Amino acid sequence: MATVAEPTAVRPAVARPGLADYLELTKPRIAVMALVTVAVGYLMGAGPDGFRGDLLLHTLVGAGVVAAGGSALNHLLERRADARMHRTANRPLPAGRILPPEVAAFGVTLTAGGVAYLWVALPTPAAAVSALATAVLYVCVYTPLKRVTAWNTVVGAVPGALPPVIGWCAARGALTPDGLVLFAILFVWQLPHFYAIAYLHRDDYARGGMKMLPVVDRRDAKRTGLVTAVTCGLLLLVTVLPFAVGAAGWVYLVGAVPLGAWFLARSVRFAANRNAGTAK
Repeated sequence: MATVAEPTAVRPAVARPGLADYLELTKPRIAVMALVTVAVGYLMGAGPDGFRGDLLLHTLVGAGVVAAGGSALNHLLERRADARMHRTANRPLPAGRILPPEVAAFGVTLTAGGVAYLWVALPTPAAAVSALATAVLYVCVYTPLKRVTAWNTVVGAVPGALPPVIGWCAARGALTPDGLVLFAILFVWQLPHFYAIAYLHRDDYARGGMKMLPVVDRRDAKRTGLVTAVTCGLLLLVTVLPFAVGAAGWVYLVGAVPLGAWFLARSVRFAANRNAGTAK
């Protein structure tokens, strides 16, 4: 007697990932911005007499690979939150085009490979250590803190400000006090910048369970506006440091102070009238 086979459950197929999906995991626009600051750190650290094109190239390649790996691991850790947010729901992981183990292998390989490259290609390990610290702080500290406390932006500004330190260490072989000036400027600059971005995307961040300041300060966003203006005022003061320590001259000061004052004025405008237009 013939028997009819019982239907078996069919698992939905995962779309085959393409090169564009892997490229998206590396957050190329953010990586390029970071590499600009790496290059500035190297150029200021080396000066006109110590510049070597080969070392700059090695530094940019290694730092870029580390940044790409860290971004991929960030995608991995935030895949569930990304699936709940409109602007990130179509990323490769939440959309199901790439599986988590593949992203984990991709991210770890890039991060470790970039650090190893810097260690081998540069005369001293200082830049490799700085790059490793950047990746660890970004992936293991900042990323999970986004779901825990509104202080995540301040903590995340540390790895965000380390790229010029990587360049400085590649040029000098160590982090010297004047190199910390670049770190300080980029650290403070990120705060008003990202508070404004978080304000614009506060609804999406709330859906994803991200405790950004504008999400916690949701009723009227007064605290967000105040903190944005205060940190931008602090940035204007920190911007003067390169001139004060002799790392930059009058041309820098004449350019930096008016631009910093304009940035502060826009931040004060946002603090006084909080809406999407003033945030942008």
